[in-house]
This record gives sequence, structure tokens and C-alpha cells, in this order.
Amino acid sequence: MKKLLISLSCLLLAASARSQELSLIPFQRGSTPVYYAFRTDQDIIIRISENGQLLKWGTGWNYYRYNYTDTLVPYTGRVDYYGQEYDSVSRGKVKSIGTCSITYYGAFELPGKAGKIKSIGRTRMDYYDDFENQSLRGKIKSAGSLYFTYYASYENEAFRGKLKMVGTSTITYYSSFDDKNIQGKVKSIGPFNYTWYTQNDSRGYPGTLKSGEYKQNVAGVIYLILN
Repeated sequence: MKKLLISLSCLLLAASARSQELSLIPFQRGSTPVYYAFRTDQDIIIRISENGQLLKWGTGWNYYRYNYTDTLVPYTGRVDYYGQEYDSVSRGKVKSIGTCSITYYGAFELPGKAGKIKSIGRTRMDYYDDFENQSLRGKIKSAGSLYFTYYASYENEAFRGKLKMVGTSTITYYSSFDDKNIQGKVKSIGPFNYTWYTQNDSRGYPGTLKSGEYKQNVAGVIYLILN
């Protein structure tokens, strides 16, 4: 019985820890991440920007194959905020949503980190410093066990600065040498490929998805390709 209780406790802790890892990345027009979404152990979805700012939170999202509704169901539970007694960059910011606490890098951190989200629940956040390549500065470097890399400023202009890797999943894009309607659009995410209609196609509107799934789970992260 004791062994069973220990096993169940371990499973619950593991599930809870996983639930606060990165959950969703939607690409607007199949090109640029709109936000990064985390799901808490209460099934609350927390969205943050690429540079670590809190955007929205709620309890559900809606997405369809040909239509995407960027609306969260409002969370009606408790939300606390940092008061006047806290660091100047934290005052007035969200402190907790339900049972999920949110912390921020303080005013005395490096300029590239001050005021950015430091943790969401048990998920610790880190960012690229100001001395990094220009295309990386201030962007999310890691979220929990996941590391993020981006295409450098000296790479092809169609995808420089764009998200390159999430963990072990590589993201590629069509370059400036491709048809003008698909330049900068996602070409592959991990093992999954995407093609888009070009001006040379007799069917389909140029720049819309031709093949590949709009929703794809890659290594535990859901990617949405939005037209």
C-alpha cells in the first residue's frame, strides 16, 4: 500500500510539472509566433510574448482547421497582483493566477531581463542578454527544460530573427529566393513539412497552406499554422 501511494504521488507530481511546460505556439500567417502558451495544473492557459511579457490568460482556446478564434474563456478564479511594497518593475503586475504563481526579474537584473517573467509556476524562464547577436536580444532562451534558438541576423532576410529550435525540434522557413508569396513561411517543424500555394499554382490562393496539418503535436508542443 505504501509503495502504491508513493507511486501515485510521483505520477501526480510528474503530471503537474509537465502541465506547466510550454503547451502551444501559433504561427500567424504561417510565419511568426503570435505568443507562447503555458497550461497550468488547473488547466489555465497563460500566454506570454516572445520577450517575456504576460499577455492574456483564460481557461480554453478554440481552433479549427480553416478558422482560428483567438479568444480565451475568461478565468473567474482568484488573480493576485504585486503591491507597492514590491520591486518597482513588479508593482501592479500579476502575482498569481489560481494556484500558479508568477515572478519577474528585478530592477537590478541585466537590462535585457529586468521586468520580464522569471517563472510561471515551477517553469523557470531565461532570456538572451543584450550582448548576444542582435536577432536574439531579449527573446526567450529557455522555459523549463526547453531551450530556444533563433536564426541570426546574418542569415537569409526572410527568416533572420525567427524561431529556429524549440528543444530538439528544428523549424525551417522558405527563403527570399522562393516565390514571393511564401517567403518567410514555415517549411518544416521537426519531421513535418509544409507547402504553400504560389503564383504558379492554378488552384488555391497564393500564400495559403497547400499541404501539411494546421495543428501538429511535435515533441509535446502543439504548433498551429494560421492563415
